[in-house]
Amino acid sequence: MLRVHFTSEDLARVRVAPGPDFLWEISNSVQTLQRRDGERVFGTWRRWVRPRLSGTPRLLSSLLPPRGYSPDFLTPTTGDRATLQAALDTLMSTPRPRLRTDLTHLAASFQLPSWVGSLAGGDTDTLRRLGGALGTYQREALAPYWQRVHAHIDADRAVRLHSLLDGGTEGLLNGLGPQFRWRPPVLEVAYPVDQQLHLCGRGLVLQPSFFCWPTPITLADGDLPPVLVYPIHHAADWAGPAAPAPGPLGPLLGHTRAGILRATRTGCSTVEAARLLAVTHPAVSQHLNVLRAAGLVATVRRAGRSFHIATAEGRALLAAEERAGG
Repeated sequence: MLRVHFTSEDLARVRVAPGPDFLWEISNSVQTLQRRDGERVFGTWRRWVRPRLSGTPRLLSSLLPPRGYSPDFLTPTTGDRATLQAALDTLMSTPRPRLRTDLTHLAASFQLPSWVGSLAGGDTDTLRRLGGALGTYQREALAPYWQRVHAHIDADRAVRLHSLLDGGTEGLLNGLGPQFRWRPPVLEVAYPVDQQLHLCGRGLVLQPSFFCWPTPITLADGDLPPVLVYPIHHAADWAGPAAPAPGPLGPLLGHTRAGILRATRTGCSTVEAARLLAVTHPAVSQHLNVLRAAGLVATVRRAGRSFHIATAEGRALLAAEERAGG
């Protein structure tokens, strides 16, 4: 059990990360790739990606075992992480004391290859080798699915926004899912080990993660900026073949479908879209099926309700419509 201790100041400083974090998704997916559970969610992806990977998984799996401790420096919480290269640059500039501390901790539980000693000493070539392996893995394993990863996390963020608007920060914490229990002033989290995290006024970043599995994750060092990474809901067919590119707006013609796309800009449920546009629920569902197939809308399901959010492509189309309309 992880227990996160809040002060009143911390409750005012809770925020949801603005999108997927490259290094958390890499780290979580390397671990998920080594596991056998979660077959319904990740089985198709594992079978697709394994034969396509070069030698990077063996190098990365030495640092990211499927269970237990993984080094905090692989998922930095400070520095520029807006792009993959910026995140890798931040990681490769990790101070030597942090490298040594984290890798000593890892070596206490796992037998490590000899090159990890050079990494612990801050050897520049070894750090570059690690950065190159992380970049290669991202391109081979995650880049083909990155649009879907981003769309699912955007949809989860919209759900969190509604929880925050309806119930404030406590509503947000209460709505994180069955692995969480808010008992003020402590958030109890399903966790493989007992750990206490005292925020002490620093606030908390909630980081939705596509490949986090099966429980939430936090950093081992409680003195680092606090972050809580949690699994999101996945569409059942997320790892299926990519949908063919749609024709020039052909499937989107019509006032109702365009209105539904506009409604999903900030997120809406099927019921809300039907009420807004004065159409039936089955009609809304039919239009949403077309929008999803075109890659313009993502859907998550929570507590028996479907919640829809425009993807980056959907928002780009809406922005183009606004520009055309002056």
